[in-house]
Amino acid sequence: MKKLSILLSLLASPALASSGLEFSLQNTNFVVLVAFIGFVALLVYMGVPGKITGMLDARAASIKSDLDEARALREEAKAILATYELRQNEVQDQAARIVASAKDEAMAAAALAKAELKSAIARRLASAVEQIASAEAAAIRQVREHAASVAVAAAGDVLAKQMTAEAATASIDAAIAQVEAKLH
Repeated sequence: MKKLSILLSLLASPALASSGLEFSLQNTNFVVLVAFIGFVALLVYMGVPGKITGMLDARAASIKSDLDEARALREEAKAILATYELRQNEVQDQAARIVASAKDEAMAAAALAKAELKSAIARRLASAVEQIASAEAAAIRQVREHAASVAVAAAGDVLAKQMTAEAATASIDAAIAQVEAKLH
């Protein structure tokens, strides 16, 4: 009741100040004041402020629940982000190791290729030296054979000029005898 009297005094003061102290139903300000006071009293009697307060409290609890859930989701998202960042760092480290390993393998392959190239060059050089030696030996042999054939031809010419028919017959007979001795 005390609240109602305070409310009436606060609400009535502007209405009474404008038109004086007339409490008649002919005064529209008074009628509006009475209707307003009645409406507010009806709302208070029906418990509307309590219901509104209850609804606001329920809404505040719902909002608080939503905020708590949002905080929990935020913390969960932070944890997931941290794990993904950790995984990303691990993947980057692994990629760096793979690149380093690939570089090492490439360097080893290059060194092996150089060694194989040196070996192939050495084999080809040795083969070329052998071919040169073989060609040199063949050339020396050909020169000797040619020199021998030239010497035989020259000796044949010399013998042919010095040989008489009787000496040729004697030489042929000696050769036949020599062959006959070797075959038997």
